[in-house]
Amino acid sequence: MTTEDSEPGDPSDGLTLRSALPHDSAALTNWLTTLVRNREYGTLADLRRARNPTNAHIRAGWYGGDDHRELFERVAFLFAIYHQGRPTPSYGHGRLGAAARRIGDGTGRGPDNPGAQRLLDRVVASRRIPWRHLQHTITRLRSCDQPPPSWTQLTEDLIRWHDRRARIAYEWSVEFHTPAARKTATRKTTMTRKDATT
Repeated sequence: MTTEDSEPGDPSDGLTLRSALPHDSAALTNWLTTLVRNREYGTLADLRRARNPTNAHIRAGWYGGDDHRELFERVAFLFAIYHQGRPTPSYGHGRLGAAARRIGDGTGRGPDNPGAQRLLDRVVASRRIPWRHLQHTITRLRSCDQPPPSWTQLTEDLIRWHDRRARIAYEWSVEFHTPAARKTATRKTTMTRKDATT
């Protein structure tokens, strides 16, 4: 078969088109939680070595597909920081704004805690993904013995960080400042509406 006779994408034409590998945030979370469950502390320690990429970082990057390898490696780093010395994996829950609302102590949490407020302000003010401030947020959640954000949701939010329509930083800020009583009232209203339509 000559080059003229070959179809686009035919291996013989030398121009084979390969499809981009998609990312899988849930698979990353499942792999990371399995490391904790199976007590693979060496692999988790490798993930905490941010300066020199290890095989563990490369493995985490696989879940990012072709477009998000580095981002997935960095989320794996944050996961490993949170789980250092913890025997039970945490999938986390909620988004980062709701998780940051749990930061604090007896004098106040979330918006009532000046340290938590400053930390979130730094996170949402960043144009680039604020990795250093995210690390501080995860470290504070760990030290307060509070659950982290959902690792899967955090990964998806960071993928869309630069998407102006997604407004991730704004959404995190709204969640951080929404009073707990208001969240409960909103949930009850939503459930009442669902009941009315059933």
